Amino acid sequence: MIVDNIKNLEAKKVNHESAKDAYMKVLVSEKEGWEDYVMRVVEVKKDGFTPRHNHPWPHINFIIEGEGSIMIDGKDHPVQTGSYAYVPSDALHQYKNTGNNVFKFICIVPKEGHR
Repeated sequence: MIVDNIKNLEAKKVNHESAKDAYMKVLVSEKEGWEDYVMRVVEVKKDGFTPRHNHPWPHINFIIEGEGSIMIDGKDHPVQTGSYAYVPSDALHQYKNTGNNVFKFICIVPKEGHR
């Protein structure tokens, strides 16, 4: 069991040559008892983005703050606070901050999808 606050977690920079100003905090993982999945919060600063990539696992996203776009297989989908998305396995995807403040979203992946 775990009960905590995101303010107590360290943000780790997304270290990829094609990412800009993107950070991740792990909320719940195998360490906390969720054996098969990982719940993370990704924070993308103004004008930042995650790498454009694909992999054999899906993402489930919920936007908790800000405005951005999610590119899935070449199509940009505008999102904002309250939006949600399912990114299928193997889909080429990227998250971009299109607003003036932080773009923050929950990202849930199978444990093999968390690095």
